[in-house]
Amino acid sequence: MHRRFADRREAGRELARRLGVLDAKRTVVFALPRGGVPVAFEIAAANRCPLDLLLVRKIGVPGHRELALGAIVGGEPPVTVVNRDIAESLGIGEERIAALAAPELDEIARQSARYGEGVPRDLKGKTAIVVDDGLATGATARAALEALRQRGAARTILAVPVAPRGALEDFAGLADEVICLAQPEPFVSVSRAYEDFDQVDDEDVAALLAQARAQAPMNRG
Repeated sequence: MHRRFADRREAGRELARRLGVLDAKRTVVFALPRGGVPVAFEIAAANRCPLDLLLVRKIGVPGHRELALGAIVGGEPPVTVVNRDIAESLGIGEERIAALAAPELDEIARQSARYGEGVPRDLKGKTAIVVDDGLATGATARAALEALRQRGAARTILAVPVAPRGALEDFAGLADEVICLAQPEPFVSVSRAYEDFDQVDDEDVAALLAQARAQAPMNRG
């Protein structure tokens, strides 16, 4: 079993070492806010790669919010990824899914206004690295990878410090490469992998993004 990470930034530094040298001109690091931002910051800083957010929200099953019906990714247009097995088993159709997604889009709009979403207009020929502080259900990471494929990324990598055993098998075919530092057994929660798992607030996110963008401004092609 992997030791516990001191905090998210230490986990990010370990992921950066595992990823190795990255081509800064052809790689964009995407953080899933808010917890993924400190992790992704260290990966981007190690290689002076652009860092940006991928604003994505889980769509929960009514009455069981922890159960992921799917997820929606901000952008023009937004990308919705639905867990068809769950939707069909519960008889939830497209109109109901759209209605459940609407408040999540409102939250994405709030985050975009606060942070400034910056998905490049052209990801052609580039590698997109999706980073979070850990996987639980994996719904948001799946939506993020699908959205980046639709937006033209030539290659996608999922990089997370911790995930349940077996969870990464779900990403076969979604990501070209999956990097995970620890898969504890039993898996209790993402937070158990960290000594310090304090909440990441809006000010933390804004400060890290500003620092990263000063070091490696986004090339929007």
